Amino acid sequence: MDIHAADELAPIVEDDAFIRKALEAASTPALLATLIHLTGDPALLNERFRPTPTMGTAFGTLPAEAHAELIDRAVAELGRLRDGPREPLRKPSADQIQRVIAFVLGQDVPGEYTPFAMDELGIEPLPTPKMSPPPGFHALIVGAGMSGLLAAIKLDQAGIAWTIVEKNPDVGGTWFENRYPGVRVDSPNHNYAYSFAPNHDWSHYFSQGAEILAYFRSIADRFGLRERIRFGTELVEARFDEDAGLWRAALAGPDGRETVEANILISAVGQLNRPRLPDIPGIADFAGPMMHSAQWDPSVDFAGKRVAMIGTGASAMQIVPELARIAEHVTVFQRHAPWITPQSVYRKPVEEGKSWLLGHVPHYARWYRFLLFYATADQVHPATQVDPDWPDHDRSISAMSGMVRDGLEAMFRQQTEGRPDLYEKVIPVFPPFGSRMLVDDGTWLATLRRDNVTLVTDGIDHVEADGVVDGKGIMHEVDVLALATGFHANRFLWPMEIYGREGRSLAALWGDEPRAHLGVTVPGFPNLFILYGPGTNLAFGGSIIFTVECQVRMMLDALARMVEGGGTTIECDAASYDAHVAELSAMLATSVWAHPEARNWYRNRRGVVVNTMPFRLIDYWTWTKSVAPYDYIVRAPAEVAAAD
Repeated sequence: MDIHAADELAPIVEDDAFIRKALEAASTPALLATLIHLTGDPALLNERFRPTPTMGTAFGTLPAEAHAELIDRAVAELGRLRDGPREPLRKPSADQIQRVIAFVLGQDVPGEYTPFAMDELGIEPLPTPKMSPPPGFHALIVGAGMSGLLAAIKLDQAGIAWTIVEKNPDVGGTWFENRYPGVRVDSPNHNYAYSFAPNHDWSHYFSQGAEILAYFRSIADRFGLRERIRFGTELVEARFDEDAGLWRAALAGPDGRETVEANILISAVGQLNRPRLPDIPGIADFAGPMMHSAQWDPSVDFAGKRVAMIGTGASAMQIVPELARIAEHVTVFQRHAPWITPQSVYRKPVEEGKSWLLGHVPHYARWYRFLLFYATADQVHPATQVDPDWPDHDRSISAMSGMVRDGLEAMFRQQTEGRPDLYEKVIPVFPPFGSRMLVDDGTWLATLRRDNVTLVTDGIDHVEADGVVDGKGIMHEVDVLALATGFHANRFLWPMEIYGREGRSLAALWGDEPRAHLGVTVPGFPNLFILYGPGTNLAFGGSIIFTVECQVRMMLDALARMVEGGGTTIECDAASYDAHVAELSAMLATSVWAHPEARNWYRNRRGVVVNTMPFRLIDYWTWTKSVAPYDYIVRAPAEVAAAD
């Protein structure tokens, strides 16, 4: 396999001086892994080259002398690639890859990660099944955001025709809708891209929304998707026709309402797409401009205005610093203080050398992505699981949780030095990870220290035409009301109505505790696949793109079993569904998200955690790389009729 061709790398033509300078921007663990991968030299597995990892990142350090020697070796090897014949690159064995992973991460890493690494590194990639469905076989995808575009691309590769309906006038989903000031991704950008379509030219480590939207627009163009997307069109209702073994979908579009048929129905609407407006007395009486973060009004000029921000979640943390620079005053109303993980490069641009390495050096981008995956997700997963023998469950839930809390408390103290009143307001009362862990570089707490910013933690009693009255009866006069109050995250697929076998309503089945087998399928709803479904939100790290790629891979394997077996429908087995739901519920009940003091949007009104996935990402990848035959029931046309 020619890795140069597979990764579309640019040829190395630069001189040694340029290469050396670029290498100074490299992740040491990723560079070391790349060099071992390229050369196979066992001498590089010497203890003097073992990096000291920086927890939660793909970076690490070496003593100066060892680092200089590593750079010299890398310059020489890249010079050889530049000057020598263009030959296929070596293919390490699974054992070699396992040793490299453990060495560069500086810890024992279970062997179960090796097959995943072999896939991620392009050494033994999981294949996309090829199918020959019957004439007219068609999939209807709802949503042209990250999940919908991914599903379309992979269905094309598998040989299945499809159509996307998208309510907006363009692709991008949440990145099309969220255009508030300061909007940016809070996962490392080099993980927030399709594995098969990396972008080596991100301008920032955590890019702003416009650049993310541009990426998805470029994907739609690159893969020729636009002509099969029906923009300005929503799915209103879908009913499964048991006699025909297909879905009848009622669509509302520019030309009115119509009904279409589809063999496969794929929901790609996500979890965070319907804004939740707060139920605050008097809010409808507010006389000035009022907007939700996902429905931002760019025509409003905030310069010199008094602004109230309701909420202190991820969106508010990005918006408030931007508004504070231009507004006369910003009053922030906080219900619950969030935990913040420090990320020094959160607003920093990617160095030129880093981009060059990603786009030119064989294997480097893949190793960097894999190390980001492990360091920002599974490595910290133990901090989300309750240790029943841990003595202090009020502050933390395990040894790792306690270590994380100690470090974060020290950061909060340092950033609020001289303001003990502010520290008491911003330090959360629940263990780390109990709500969405926000990412910041110190800007948030620095903003709250500004003279023109006030943090209110006394609640809101009501809203009046010209201001907000807090829980102590104090009136805060404001000109503009900004709402960062989240989404209807627990109302999956709403407001669509989905009816399966015997006309059963999916919404009625779910109530306020939606569940799905591995977050994707539900018994009684054949040929329905839900991407980014219940129980699959990532609340401890990683990238949702990774999760949805797993789900699409499993969906394609299920469809291949159906098509190759001559079936008309494929349906999740009820026993497998029940077993997964039981395991999911049990693990969630002993997680930090179920902590009595935790305040998050992952729970329903009864306090049951619904949205979040408690499993390690390697578990999810393993379970979804193919479907277990006993998990699904395939029926041929005659069997469908008999079952009815």
